[in-house]
Amino acid sequence: MFALLLSLAFATAIAQTTPTLRIAYAGSMGVVMDNAAGPAFAKAHHATYQGIGQGSYALARLLAAHQLQADVFVTITPGPMQVLKQAGLVSNAAPVASTQMVVIYSPHSPFANDFAAASRGEKKWYGVLSEKGLRLGRTDPAVDPQGANVLLTLQLAANYYHQPDLLKTIAGATENPAQIFTEPSLMSRLEAGQIDAAIGYLSAAQSHNLPTIALPEEINLGNPDMQKAWYDRASITLDNGKTLRVQPLVFYAGVLGNAQQPALARDFVSFLQSAEGQALFRAHGYSAPRGNGL
Repeated sequence: MFALLLSLAFATAIAQTTPTLRIAYAGSMGVVMDNAAGPAFAKAHHATYQGIGQGSYALARLLAAHQLQADVFVTITPGPMQVLKQAGLVSNAAPVASTQMVVIYSPHSPFANDFAAASRGEKKWYGVLSEKGLRLGRTDPAVDPQGANVLLTLQLAANYYHQPDLLKTIAGATENPAQIFTEPSLMSRLEAGQIDAAIGYLSAAQSHNLPTIALPEEINLGNPDMQKAWYDRASITLDNGKTLRVQPLVFYAGVLGNAQQPALARDFVSFLQSAEGQALFRAHGYSAPRGNGL
């Protein structure tokens, strides 16, 4: 009995001295953060990892309002990080990865053969997405950059392919409740065949081993060199009157000013930039970081 009590006391002491690192991240990063980068870092630093994945703008607003506490914020596009910089919670953020927009489809979809044909150039991808009965999933453009990027991609595609009704035909209303799901659930719904397709990040699709259709650089938001020539042509106005424009599809990581584990937080951002961290990103379908820090 004494040995058992001593063992329990020792385990409790270890648990109390093990720091917990809380990472708030863009919901599309769930696989690489929760299954790879987070656990690898935690093991090397004898810490406990806790990940919180949601739409980037939603997370930024919760953090800025002090309704959520985290040590590091990892977002896609500069906008959500700027929310925290304006709130005085982040002084700088480093680019750690990048991606591009693609069409993602479910291998269980009744339209899977049509999408496969589109991937081979035998059909128009936007024609398949316009087919009657197809279930398209996307995230809320008001709270998640990916949701906004879907609409911006479709708007650019309408211009690129000379199809003026393409955006309305595929997406319907800007904030169409029939198509909108939470970011963390989107890939799971595709895997299960609950929806037929999405327009989203290549990194998320490859992390979940889902088939994709590549889009031209003029519309995939992945090439900063296309910003002035193409991407600046697109803008979407939400129901609340806010206008959204294309921002680079770069993932940024920043240490929060109210971090409970500031030293670990700084080490985690450095880890994401390291050779090991970059290898984990590549293994999950992410491209190298682009551009400068914020």
